[in-house]
Amino acid sequence: MKLGIVGLPNVGKSTLFNAITNAGVPADNYAFCTIDPNVGVVSVPDERLNWLSDFHKPKKTTPAVIEFVDIAGLVKGASKGEGLGNKFLSNIRTTDAIVHVVRCFDDSNVTHVEGSTDPLRDIDIINLELVMADIEMVERRIDKAQKAMKGGDKKFAREAELFAELLQHLNEGKLARTFTDDADDLAIISTSDLLTLKKTIYVANLSEDEINDPESNGHFQKVKALAAEEGSQVIPISAKLEADIAELDDPEEKAMFMEELGLNESGLDKLIRSSYALLGLISFLTAGSDECRAWTIKRGTKAPQAAGKIHTDFERGFIRAEVIAFEDMKDCGTMANAKAKGLVRSEGKEYVMKDGDIVNFLFNV
Repeated sequence: MKLGIVGLPNVGKSTLFNAITNAGVPADNYAFCTIDPNVGVVSVPDERLNWLSDFHKPKKTTPAVIEFVDIAGLVKGASKGEGLGNKFLSNIRTTDAIVHVVRCFDDSNVTHVEGSTDPLRDIDIINLELVMADIEMVERRIDKAQKAMKGGDKKFAREAELFAELLQHLNEGKLARTFTDDADDLAIISTSDLLTLKKTIYVANLSEDEINDPESNGHFQKVKALAAEEGSQVIPISAKLEADIAELDDPEEKAMFMEELGLNESGLDKLIRSSYALLGLISFLTAGSDECRAWTIKRGTKAPQAAGKIHTDFERGFIRAEVIAFEDMKDCGTMANAKAKGLVRSEGKEYVMKDGDIVNFLFNV
């Protein structure tokens, strides 16, 4: 999963990026690595994987990972190439979802690029640039479909009509993700890789004093209402506090510090939970003496396709899956006890994977 962190300059975007990408759970092959100066990979915390690792003592433990991209601060005119506009927009296209950081605190010592704190205005500035970029893409798509129709290919008639309707929607300043809920239309639109079609998590960056009572912040209330209106998510985070937490290396010291602050989870945990929910993702687990590993899949994925995440041969030659729910395995203590109680199931090609399934795939190619 790849998340792009966006926002106007000086809203706390890079502070948050630096904090969360230094807060990853340690792991031999992924703890935290910098791919480029503005890209970080963090391990997804998973107590289930930790338990399996303690139980099996494998040679390697591999968590699921999220790639965060700190995208250059946007300015007005980005869709026309102002500032780092073109790079900004191309970077967003490669992400699965957008984390939109919005400043919701007042501080005269931290300059706001627009001169004042107004989260809805700030969101509109970025969204307008994304909409304008999408308009250009939709216009090209309409032109392409109309040319195909002239060549006698009638299947493009609905595409041309649909994108014309979407163009009108965008010209009204509305986002592509608020255009339609029709599955067939969405399938067509999603082939165009539109920026405003991407699911979004708004991160309301609050002051340290307000993080435990975000509802008292009027700016947060406005962002929350907007997110509800467009089907997005919003989470309150204090980027400054996250940076302070990230500086603590000792887990016990970090836990004590968070307890003193009244925080029961870090900003990274909030982001991961929200992004999994927003994108409809779950994790299944594989375990043994060689490796214990968490795999991320879409909710609703069937067993053969889940097996294909491990290797294409697993999907091609799928026979069956031996499955046990993590909680059952934990309660039983050993696989032998679980089998004796009939909790290890044999599932076929139509089995829909569940979050926390521990699986052994049987295949033959």
